[in-house]
Amino acid sequence: MGKTNISDLLELSVSKRLILVEDLWDSIASVPEALSLTESQKEELNRRIEAHRRDPSAVSPWEEVRARILGSR
Repeated sequence: MGKTNISDLLELSVSKRLILVEDLWDSIASVPEALSLTESQKEELNRRIEAHRRDPSAVSPWEEVRARILGSR
């Protein structure tokens, strides 16, 4: 794969850039052992998990969030 210039990527539509970001994130998430978290990051994740356990209805499904994001462009 050849190198891609960032300015070329910025010329993509917002929706195509979002798809690119999703693909990049998926590639990072597939190797979680390559990332280490700081103590404060672990604490924040634990805080968010606990908040979700207390009120699981206070969230929006990813499909709705993505639709809102893509619909507002």
